[in-house]
Amino acid sequence: MSRIGKNPVVIGKDVKVELSGTKEAGQVITLKTSKASQVINLQPEITCTVNDADIVLNRVDDEKQSRAYHGLYRSLLQNAMTGLTTGWSKTLILNGVGYRSAVKGKVLELNLGYSHPINFDIPAGITITVEKQTTVKVDGYDKALVGQVSAKIRGFRPPEPFLGKGIRYSDEHIRRKAGKSAGK
Repeated sequence: MSRIGKNPVVIGKDVKVELSGTKEAGQVITLKTSKASQVINLQPEITCTVNDADIVLNRVDDEKQSRAYHGLYRSLLQNAMTGLTTGWSKTLILNGVGYRSAVKGKVLELNLGYSHPINFDIPAGITITVEKQTTVKVDGYDKALVGQVSAKIRGFRPPEPFLGKGIRYSDEHIRRKAGKSAGK
Protein backbone atom coordinates (compact mmCIF):
# COMPACT_ATOMS: atom_id res chain seq x y z
CA MET A 1 0.00 0.00 0.00
CA SER A 2 1.28 3.44 -0.86
CA ARG A 3 2.12 5.34 2.31
CA ILE A 4 1.04 8.62 0.74
CA GLY A 5 -1.89 7.22 -1.21
CA LYS A 6 -3.57 5.48 1.72
CA ASN A 7 -4.00 8.71 3.69
CA PRO A 8 -7.38 10.39 3.19
CA VAL A 9 -7.63 13.99 2.00
CA VAL A 10 -9.60 16.05 4.51
CA ILE A 11 -12.21 18.26 2.86
CA GLY A 12 -11.71 21.88 3.89
CA LYS A 13 -14.53 24.11 5.01
CA ASP A 14 -16.35 25.96 2.21
CA VAL A 15 -15.03 23.43 -0.37
CA LYS A 16 -17.60 21.51 -2.42
CA VAL A 17 -16.48 18.21 -3.96
CA GLU A 18 -18.16 16.78 -7.06
CA LEU A 19 -17.33 13.36 -8.48
CA SER A 20 -18.26 12.53 -12.07
CA GLY A 21 -17.27 10.08 -14.77
CA THR A 22 -17.10 6.30 -14.73
CA LYS A 23 -14.50 4.06 -13.12
CA GLU A 24 -13.67 2.45 -16.49
CA ALA A 25 -13.01 5.75 -18.32
CA GLY A 26 -11.51 7.58 -15.33
CA GLN A 27 -13.26 9.70 -12.73
CA VAL A 28 -13.19 13.49 -12.59
CA ILE A 29 -12.97 15.29 -9.23
CA THR A 30 -14.07 18.93 -9.13
CA LEU A 31 -13.21 21.04 -6.09
CA LYS A 32 -15.07 24.34 -5.83
CA THR A 33 -15.06 27.34 -3.51
CA SER A 34 -16.70 30.72 -3.91
CA LYS A 35 -13.54 32.20 -5.48
CA ALA A 36 -12.05 29.38 -7.58
CA SER A 37 -12.29 25.77 -8.68
CA GLN A 38 -9.89 23.01 -9.67
CA VAL A 39 -10.44 19.86 -11.71
CA ILE A 40 -8.44 16.63 -11.37
CA ASN A 41 -8.84 13.86 -13.97
CA LEU A 42 -8.05 10.44 -12.50
CA GLN A 43 -6.59 7.54 -14.46
CA PRO A 44 -8.79 4.40 -14.70
CA GLU A 45 -6.37 2.58 -12.33
CA ILE A 46 -7.47 4.85 -9.45
CA THR A 47 -10.95 4.98 -7.93
CA CYS A 48 -12.28 7.67 -5.62
CA THR A 49 -14.86 7.66 -2.84
CA VAL A 50 -16.12 10.88 -1.28
CA ASN A 51 -17.29 10.75 2.34
CA ASP A 52 -18.72 13.59 4.43
CA ALA A 53 -15.38 14.77 5.80
CA ASP A 54 -12.73 13.26 3.53
CA ILE A 55 -11.79 11.81 0.14
CA VAL A 56 -10.24 8.34 -0.13
CA LEU A 57 -8.36 7.08 -3.18
CA ASN A 58 -7.95 3.36 -3.94
CA ARG A 59 -6.19 1.52 -6.73
CA VAL A 60 -7.63 -1.28 -8.82
CA ASP A 61 -4.56 -3.54 -8.88
CA ASP A 62 -1.00 -3.70 -7.56
CA GLU A 63 0.79 -2.98 -10.83
CA LYS A 64 3.81 -0.66 -10.63
CA GLN A 65 2.08 2.13 -12.60
CA SER A 66 -1.05 1.88 -10.43
CA ARG A 67 1.02 2.21 -7.27
CA ALA A 68 2.74 5.28 -8.71
CA TYR A 69 -0.59 6.87 -9.69
CA HIS A 70 -1.98 6.21 -6.20
CA GLY A 71 0.49 8.49 -4.42
CA LEU A 72 0.56 11.01 -7.29
CA TYR A 73 -3.17 11.67 -7.40
CA ARG A 74 -3.44 11.81 -3.62
CA SER A 75 -0.71 14.51 -3.60
CA LEU A 76 -2.37 16.42 -6.46
CA LEU A 77 -5.70 16.29 -4.61
CA GLN A 78 -4.11 17.48 -1.34
CA ASN A 79 -2.31 20.33 -3.14
CA ALA A 80 -5.57 21.43 -4.78
CA MET A 81 -7.38 21.32 -1.43
CA THR A 82 -4.62 23.34 0.28
CA GLY A 83 -4.63 25.86 -2.55
CA LEU A 84 -8.37 26.42 -2.32
CA THR A 85 -8.39 26.75 1.47
CA THR A 86 -5.18 28.65 2.29
CA GLY A 87 -3.49 29.31 -1.06
CA TRP A 88 0.11 29.00 -2.24
CA SER A 89 2.74 31.73 -2.33
CA LYS A 90 6.38 32.26 -3.27
CA THR A 91 8.52 35.29 -2.54
CA LEU A 92 11.23 36.50 -4.90
CA ILE A 93 14.02 38.91 -3.94
CA LEU A 94 15.81 41.17 -6.43
CA ASN A 95 19.52 41.72 -5.67
CA GLY A 96 21.46 44.25 -7.70
CA VAL A 97 22.08 47.95 -8.16
CA GLY A 98 19.02 49.56 -9.73
CA TYR A 99 16.94 46.36 -9.73
CA ARG A 100 13.30 47.23 -9.04
CA SER A 101 9.82 45.97 -9.72
CA ALA A 102 6.34 47.45 -9.91
CA VAL A 103 2.86 46.20 -10.72
CA LYS A 104 0.95 48.31 -13.23
CA GLY A 105 -2.53 46.88 -13.78
CA LYS A 106 -2.14 43.27 -14.95
CA VAL A 107 1.54 43.72 -15.86
CA LEU A 108 4.65 43.26 -13.69
CA GLU A 109 7.37 45.67 -14.76
CA LEU A 110 10.92 44.64 -13.91
CA ASN A 111 14.07 46.77 -14.21
CA LEU A 112 16.93 44.27 -14.08
CA GLY A 113 19.92 46.12 -15.46
CA TYR A 114 19.03 45.60 -19.10
CA SER A 115 18.66 48.53 -21.50
CA HIS A 116 14.87 48.12 -21.37
CA PRO A 117 12.31 47.18 -18.70
CA ILE A 118 10.80 43.70 -18.83
CA ASN A 119 6.99 43.62 -18.85
CA PHE A 120 5.51 40.32 -17.63
CA ASP A 121 1.78 39.75 -18.16
CA ILE A 122 0.23 38.31 -14.99
CA PRO A 123 -1.80 35.16 -15.86
CA ALA A 124 -5.33 34.55 -14.61
CA GLY A 125 -5.47 32.94 -11.17
CA ILE A 126 -2.24 34.59 -10.01
CA THR A 127 -1.88 37.66 -7.80
CA ILE A 128 1.46 39.45 -7.75
CA THR A 129 2.20 42.05 -5.09
CA VAL A 130 5.31 44.18 -4.71
CA GLU A 131 5.91 44.76 -0.99
CA LYS A 132 9.14 46.70 -1.48
CA GLN A 133 10.69 47.54 -4.81
CA THR A 134 12.99 44.55 -4.43
CA THR A 135 10.48 41.99 -3.11
CA VAL A 136 7.88 40.30 -5.32
CA LYS A 137 5.25 37.97 -3.86
CA VAL A 138 3.42 35.52 -6.14
CA ASP A 139 0.11 34.15 -4.77
CA GLY A 140 -2.44 31.74 -6.21
CA TYR A 141 -4.59 28.69 -5.60
CA ASP A 142 -2.81 26.38 -8.10
CA LYS A 143 0.56 25.18 -6.78
CA ALA A 144 1.93 24.29 -10.22
CA LEU A 145 0.97 27.67 -11.70
CA VAL A 146 2.50 29.60 -8.77
CA GLY A 147 5.76 27.66 -9.18
CA GLN A 148 5.77 28.09 -12.95
CA VAL A 149 5.20 31.85 -12.80
CA SER A 150 7.86 32.23 -10.08
CA ALA A 151 10.37 30.26 -12.14
CA LYS A 152 9.56 32.34 -15.24
CA ILE A 153 10.18 35.59 -13.32
CA ARG A 154 13.39 34.18 -11.81
CA GLY A 155 14.52 33.14 -15.30
CA PHE A 156 14.70 36.77 -16.47
CA ARG A 157 17.87 37.25 -14.38
CA PRO A 158 18.97 34.12 -12.44
CA PRO A 159 21.36 34.75 -9.54
CA GLU A 160 25.03 34.55 -10.38
CA PRO A 161 27.58 33.10 -7.95
CA PHE A 162 30.22 35.86 -7.87
CA LEU A 163 28.32 38.98 -6.77
CA GLY A 164 24.95 37.38 -5.98
CA LYS A 165 23.11 39.66 -8.39
CA GLY A 166 19.85 38.47 -9.87
CA ILE A 167 16.42 37.24 -8.79
CA ARG A 168 16.30 34.52 -6.15
CA TYR A 169 13.67 32.84 -4.02
CA SER A 170 13.47 34.11 -0.44
CA ASP A 171 14.43 30.69 0.96
CA GLU A 172 17.18 30.06 -1.61
CA HIS A 173 20.84 30.24 -0.62
CA ILE A 174 23.35 31.18 -3.32
CA ARG A 175 26.78 29.60 -2.92
CA ARG A 176 29.26 32.37 -3.54
CA LYS A 177 32.51 31.80 -5.42
CA ALA A 178 35.76 33.62 -4.88
CA GLY A 179 36.63 36.15 -7.55
CA LYS A 180 39.96 36.63 -9.25
CA SER A 181 42.91 36.46 -6.95
CA ALA A 182 45.51 39.21 -7.04
CA GLY A 183 48.64 38.85 -9.19
CA LYS A 184 51.49 36.52 -8.32
